[in-house]
Amino acid sequence: MPSISAIFWDVGGVLLSNAWDHNERKEAFAKFELDAAEFDKRHEPIVASFETGTVSLDQYLDQTVFYRERAFTRDDFKRFMYSCSRPNADALNLARRLAKSKTLRMGTINNESRELNAFRIEKFDLRSIFDVFVSSCFVKLRKPDPAIYRHALDLTQRLPEECCFIDDRAENLVPAQKLGMHTIRMSSAHELQEELQKLGVGTH
Repeated sequence: MPSISAIFWDVGGVLLSNAWDHNERKEAFAKFELDAAEFDKRHEPIVASFETGTVSLDQYLDQTVFYRERAFTRDDFKRFMYSCSRPNADALNLARRLAKSKTLRMGTINNESRELNAFRIEKFDLRSIFDVFVSSCFVKLRKPDPAIYRHALDLTQRLPEECCFIDDRAENLVPAQKLGMHTIRMSSAHELQEELQKLGVGTH
């Protein structure tokens, strides 16, 4: 088996909490007393454009929240959105150790909107870990579209069998597997470390 020379990581659900998934939206509904059904009806048609960077955060909020007067401000809502991002400290520390080894190419393959992605990269110092960010908002593709995984391989000039992709959702692992990449479904940092060691990736 060829040795692993590159690891691609999902961000939300692996290294950090999700940026703006159903749990975060549910918290927003309660905090800001929003009608969940109405929000979802407005969210669904625009979320793909939001996550591929063709719609800005303000445009997204115009569509989903501020289409009418609210008792709270746009800045209040944005602050809440940013506050939803929290680290998975054990997984982040594992990724940092691997990055410091200088033996692996490290990248992300993640679905995130431009503003939230930029905030999370800065806040959690992800540039010190990753060589390349294959984020949906930058490459205009979203998982599980097979093209985003091929794009990651092209950008890093790696063969699929030299790569491992880590995600917490099974449906996002399938296209990577079909391309020939090794995959690990994230459940805990401890199990992730064990699975990487099985692939011959030293994690100490």
